[in-house]
Formats: sequence, C-alpha cells, structure tokens
Amino acid sequence: MQQTVVITGASAGIGRALAFEFARRGHHLGLTARRLAVLETLRTELQAAYPGCKIEITPLDVDQDDSVAPALHALFDALGGVDTVVVNAGINDFTRVGRGDFAKEKQVLQTNLIGAIATVNAAAEHFLARGKGRIVGISSLASLKGMPKQAAYCASKAAFSMYLESARAELRRKNIQVTTVLPGFVVTDIMPDIAKYPFAASASDVASEIVTATEKGKAIAIVPAYPWKWLRPLFSLIPDALWRKLA
Repeated sequence: MQQTVVITGASAGIGRALAFEFARRGHHLGLTARRLAVLETLRTELQAAYPGCKIEITPLDVDQDDSVAPALHALFDALGGVDTVVVNAGINDFTRVGRGDFAKEKQVLQTNLIGAIATVNAAAEHFLARGKGRIVGISSLASLKGMPKQAAYCASKAAFSMYLESARAELRRKNIQVTTVLPGFVVTDIMPDIAKYPFAASASDVASEIVTATEKGKAIAIVPAYPWKWLRPLFSLIPDALWRKLA
C-alpha cells in the first residue's frame, strides 16, 4: 500500500538509505536535513531512479527545536498529509567524562533527545488531527549498555527509547502506532571506525529491515535482526573490559 513518509536527517547514513528504500517500495517522501543543497541532490537522484515518487524537501535543523513543528507542519501540508514520520536525525561524538567535553555532551543530548522529542510531538499533533499515523524513532542498542567515551550518546538513546515507549502507551488508543528501532553497529559517517565493531552492517541493509518492520507495524525492531535479536538479552551483560578494548 502506497504511503507518504517523512524522514528527518535524510541527507546521509541511515536516513539517506531509508529514503531510497521507501522510494524503491513505491512510497512518497518528505525529506529534511540541515543542508538544503544536499537534499536537492538527493531528490534529483531519487527522482531519476524512481520517477513516480513524489518528493518534497525542506531544510530543518532539529537543534533549533522551536522551528521543528512549524517546518514539519508546512511539509506535511505540502505533501497533502503524511502516514509515517521517521525520527532519524541524530549525531554522535566521542566524549570523555570529566575531561572538558561537557559542551559536546550537551550537543549530543540536544540533537538526539530534545530535537527528537520535538519531532515526535510535531508528528503526533499531525496524526491526532488526522486520526491515524505511525511514528518511527531511531534509537540504538547503545540505549541498553553504557560504553566508554559514549556516555552522552548512550544516555540520549536510552532516554529517547523510554520516551517512545511512553508515547506508544499514550497514543495507542488514538490509532497512532509507535515503532522503536534499535540498530546495532551501522557503517555510516556518524561514527568513525565503526566497521571494527562486531557484526557491523551497511546502512542499506539496515534500512531494508527498518522499512519491513515499519510496514509490518512492529512496536520494536532490532536491526539487523541477526545476530542482535538473539543477543539483545545479553547485550547489557557484555563486560566493560570488552567495550574498553573496542573504544
């Protein structure tokens, strides 16, 4: 069934891969990111590959949280209504506790948590008025286990996962579904040397599994499913010494 999907942080990484995967499956798109020029190039590439795909773009910096709702509601209107919003915009940075990195930690939390919450609220407002919809939040398996030099990132994703869980319980009776996506290690520009981590997957493979989970209406999606679906119960038990070695 053809739907209209909005993706934040669509210019690179998982967001870009999701744009191609949703378009490949015949869905229309609304794409946001901070860099308008990159979005314009992405739209050109998508339209060349999938001529029947309707695509609207708008620049959006989720760090400017007061601008999130107005920008997204304008995009929703331009698309004539939206079925799914993928809350994907996020950053990562290596930070060290007590080593003068508080400004970087604050930035990670601003983007990954405050910006994400602002996006969820804008999506929920639209869906409450429309009477239905789906919110897909890109969290992380890092929400389950603290890692060295990743305290702010892990904290941001843990808090976002909990927010999504609460939103799911609150919005279910309003015919609004919420999917929490927990990616493992994904090879993107967000984190250098990610390929050295166990079972690192490509953004395109992960995007394919995310779209399938979204279309199936899953509440929680662990991607890639293999091996993380089976390792998830053990993830928080991985010794700190191993994470220190990988870091």
